[in-house]
Amino acid sequence: MFRIKSYAMNKIKNITSEKSFEFALIIVETYKYLAKEKKEFVLSKQLLRSGTSIGANIFESLSAESKNDFVHKLSISLKEARETEYWLSLLLDSQYLTEEKFNACFGKLSEIIKMLKSSIITTKHRYNLK
Repeated sequence: MFRIKSYAMNKIKNITSEKSFEFALIIVETYKYLAKEKKEFVLSKQLLRSGTSIGANIFESLSAESKNDFVHKLSISLKEARETEYWLSLLLDSQYLTEEKFNACFGKLSEIIKMLKSSIITTKHRYNLK
């Protein structure tokens, strides 16, 4: 069986990319749980889309055409992370997710958000970008 993780992790040497990929796997598992066990299909699909998009945009940023393009792609990842934060909170408050599952996801997401913010600020400062 071909494993994307093996391929992707061999290509990526960036900690933010690695953490976002691992987070995407957690989101996929959470989606499967919500769909199968809770029979929840609308909110969980939104979570799946935004939660997996974070890493996809970070991965894409590694091939950015310029520093501005790099910052732009990371900014999109940050927006997707904030959206994921919203869906996780909504799923918790609507009692589809347990507090334990929420905290596991939210802790990893918070770490990714901090890393994205730091990368954006550092790149903008280092290259005098707006």
